This record gives sequence, structure tokens and C-alpha cells, in this order.
Amino acid sequence: MTRIRRGYGGQALSEYLQARRAEIDAALAHVLPQPPECPDVLSDAMRYSVTAGGKRLRPVLCLASAEAVGGDRAMAMPAACAIELIHTYSLIHDDLPAMDDDTMRRGQPTLHVVAGEGMAILAGDGLLTEAFALLAREPRTADPDVVARKLRVIGAVAAAAGAAGMVGGQAIDLASVTPDPSGRRTPPLDADGIRAMHARKTGALIRASASSGAIMGGGHERAIAAIDAAAAELGLAFQIVDDILDVEGAPADLGKTIGKDAAAGKPTYPALYGIDASRRMAGECLARAEAALAAERLADSRLLEIGRWIIERSN
Repeated sequence: MTRIRRGYGGQALSEYLQARRAEIDAALAHVLPQPPECPDVLSDAMRYSVTAGGKRLRPVLCLASAEAVGGDRAMAMPAACAIELIHTYSLIHDDLPAMDDDTMRRGQPTLHVVAGEGMAILAGDGLLTEAFALLAREPRTADPDVVARKLRVIGAVAAAAGAAGMVGGQAIDLASVTPDPSGRRTPPLDADGIRAMHARKTGALIRASASSGAIMGGGHERAIAAIDAAAAELGLAFQIVDDILDVEGAPADLGKTIGKDAAAGKPTYPALYGIDASRRMAGECLARAEAALAAERLADSRLLEIGRWIIERSN
């Protein structure tokens, strides 16, 4: 359960998260394409997955990072929405039978279960490309400084989502449990290998979420770098806790199948280090994130509170 913390303007973190999620959900509903712009069946499939709920961690981090550098979070909202569209596309594709073969996500049947594999693939493709259309389009301005920030964010998000980032991490994950056509398997990942995989698969988009917010918020270079470094640690902490919850979590809380990683023989932090050591590692990530933020006097922002929530969460 999220602990009640006050201090940033007197507002509890739970209240802050609820308010930001409401803003993000309203913005997502507005930016998703709808008929006659796109076919009804595709619009329905895209909305099914995007509006299914979720923590909205990545867009919240984006908005909180804009605030942390003294910027207007409205400037970062298009990037926040685009990143959530990309994250949702990745979940749709990860759940496919050819990937993780999951039938539950966010407490409801996965998209390929209700719409078929072909439509799920197309919905994911649509969300990914719509995300970059949104990044290029919004916020609408001729201000050369804002245009430069938008281009920088497009580059950062593309790198985080692509072969060097999230897609590359998923490829490593898939190869670690799936033999090639000749039947050969990739050697098991060691500690360095699993960290590198998750830095791509999970961490890259979380880092891009935070740094994009800082960029769109007009942060100076040292602040952007500090937030990026802190977000790298928070991304690792998030994955460690995710691995722990796959062992100890309750399906009703998580909204997805648990225990699948162990059943598939996937490399996880609990499998390599055990539960207690994994928890300590997550705490160490948070401490390093705090140090990075404190170096630029950003430790009193919402970012560190969100980091604590990542460590303490039950879903």
C-alpha cells in the first residue's frame, strides 16, 4: 500500500498521483485516433488497451520531472502521452503468443484474446506510430527553443524504444528462454547480463520519460543529467520489485498472471540473488537516485517520493 507522505506543497503522494493520472487519462482520451480518422475496429482495439488502467508511472515521471526543473507540466503532457502509448504498444506485443503468451493484463483479458492476434499486432503498431506523430505535432508552436526541445525528445524516446533500448531488451529476454531454429539456446544470463537486459527492456523508457519531462520543462543540462541518472536507478529498482512481485505478489493486486517468469526459466533478480538481497538492491538503487537528485538540489521534488513508491508498491 502507498504510504501517505506530505511535504511537497502539503499534498500527499497518493493525492498527487491520483490527480496526475486523471490528467493523463483525459489527455490520452483526446489524442487517441478515432473514426473516421481510422477504422472503428482499430480504434476500439487501441482504446481497449490504453484505457484499461495501469499505474501510468512513465507519464507521471515525465510530468513530475518537468515540475522538478520549474517547468509547466502542460508542456510535457504530449511527451507523457506519447510515452504511455509506446509503453502500451510494448505490452500488447509482449503478451502475444509468440512472445510471453499472457492472457491477462491490467486485470482484463489481453488484447489478442479479445480481438485476435492480427488486430493486436496492428493496434500495437498504430500506438507506436501515433506516439511519434504526437511528439512531432505537440505542443504546437513556432518557438525555435521549444521546437529544438521537441526534436531532442523525439530522438531520446526513439532510442529508448528501439533496438538499442526496449526492443533490444525484449530480444535478449526472448532469446534467453527460446531456442533458435536449430535448437540451440543462448547461454544463461549472469548478473551483468540481466542488468544490461533490464536497462534496455525496462529502464530505457523510464529514463526517457523522466529526461523528456525535464527537457520539455526547460531544465538546464545539469538538472537533465541528474534526473536521467536518477531515473536509470529508479528503472532498475522498478524491475527488481517487479521480479519480486512475480514471486510474492497477488494476482488480484497485479492484474496479471504471476509466477510465469520462474515457470519459463527466465533470469530474474530473485532467482539470482534471492528475495532479501533483491530488496536490498532495490533500496540501494533508491539511495543512488537520491544522491543524483541531491547533487542538483532536486531531492525535494516529487521524483524521490515516486521512487519510494516504486520500492514499496504491491502491484
